[in-house]
Amino acid sequence: MPLTDKSRKRSIRTAVTLASALLPVLLGSVILYLQAERTLQQSARLTAEEALKQFDLMLDNTSQAARELLPLAGKSCTDVELALREQVTRRPFVRSTNLLWDNAIYCSSLFGNYHEKLTHTDFVDNRLLLIKGNPITPDTALLIYRLNVGEGGAMSTLDGYHLSNVLRMIGHHTLLILQVGPNWLSADGQFHEGAAQDFPVANSRLESSHYPFGVKAGFPAGETWRYMSSEYPPLFSLLIFFGAASGVIGHFLQKRTSSPTHEMKRALEAMEFVPYFQAVVHGDSKKLSGVEVLMRWNHPKEGLVRPDLFIPFAEHTGLIVPMTRSLMQQTAALLGPLSSSFQAPFHIGINITANHCQNFDLVQDCRAFLEAFAPGSIYLVLELTERELIEPTALTHQLFEQLHDLGVKIAIDDFGTGHSSLGYLRQFNVDFLKIDQSFVAMIGIDTLSSHILESIIELAAKLELALVAEGVETQAQSDYLSEHNVNFLQGYLYGRPIPGTEFINALSDH
Repeated sequence: MPLTDKSRKRSIRTAVTLASALLPVLLGSVILYLQAERTLQQSARLTAEEALKQFDLMLDNTSQAARELLPLAGKSCTDVELALREQVTRRPFVRSTNLLWDNAIYCSSLFGNYHEKLTHTDFVDNRLLLIKGNPITPDTALLIYRLNVGEGGAMSTLDGYHLSNVLRMIGHHTLLILQVGPNWLSADGQFHEGAAQDFPVANSRLESSHYPFGVKAGFPAGETWRYMSSEYPPLFSLLIFFGAASGVIGHFLQKRTSSPTHEMKRALEAMEFVPYFQAVVHGDSKKLSGVEVLMRWNHPKEGLVRPDLFIPFAEHTGLIVPMTRSLMQQTAALLGPLSSSFQAPFHIGINITANHCQNFDLVQDCRAFLEAFAPGSIYLVLELTERELIEPTALTHQLFEQLHDLGVKIAIDDFGTGHSSLGYLRQFNVDFLKIDQSFVAMIGIDTLSSHILESIIELAAKLELALVAEGVETQAQSDYLSEHNVNFLQGYLYGRPIPGTEFINALSDH
């Protein structure tokens, strides 16, 4: 195999291993990131709800002061000044109180008689106004609550110090602001004009249902990753563990799925799949009638590999087709030169599967095989195995017609054990039935198996098909099959599968 192909396959395996390792980590990180975002979103909303609740309570207290003072609007400041100061004393969050007349302050708890014209449109919903400060404390924000009835009115102010304290204490890990119309107050007590920008992470805004203000909560940029790094270290360790485990599993799975294929391709090129021959004898005379060609893997390190360990995999990957072609070529090279000495047509059985029936290459392989032998010296018998079902399509029908035209015989292997045996009899022009060794082994032991065996023999006679019994190991089995006119016998009683050179020597001795 070219070095570039090996390098490319190695690169692919490395990439797949890395992907197997990284995928759980990446997916897990995405899930944790989404979970962190959801947690921060819930946290921001809960913080905003708590702040809203506290501000509503503070404004309830402040508005109560304005409601109690409203009936005094229009009275002389001298007469009501004490009442204004009493409300400041009684209310914990109220900083000052004022009485209005004709949209102007005329009496204040701070200054007594006082005159200041108010702009009606400055107040949100004609009730709330957030300002930077007043002449006494110009750098401390104030929240003013106003209540009007006719020309009279009352105002109570809430100290921005208390407001910013609420923002700081409730929003300890959260960015939190109080917004009234176009103005807003941050947790550091700073007054700002204009609409506040949305927070980069978990931005949440809630509006009070009682007063015209809102609260906005959220987190700065990068907070999601900071939250994950502080809260999820054990989960990240677990993700890394799963990633490493997934990478190791992916690596070994690739070795399991790719290495056997590569090894079998190497073995095919090295001609390590070799033919073994098992004798088939006539049922009456017990003379040699032919052989079944069996595939063996002569591995340079493992020695002789059992066929059940590699044949099913070869069929699954499609390698069975070139492996069978190589087997036929080796068989022709071994037996072809001897074919002129064959006294009667010599049967040579070779197994095929559904993989061989997907195109007409099998016809060419059989033609090349027959041309290696003396004309009329052999019968090539293709034995249909049933590990994979051969579909009766137009192509398969034409394929078997061309095979018969070449003189190739068709046998059904292990008849009576596969789900498709009777279907093959109906769909294809079959010449032989091979009785499975499981039925032969039960001769004289199991009555039911004997009945099945007798039914197969009777069926073959009615259909005028030749019978081959596999797995004959005792003389009693041989006698029984001969008495029932089974045409050919095969099994350890007449010979085990042996390498080609040994078979040629035995054939010469025979």
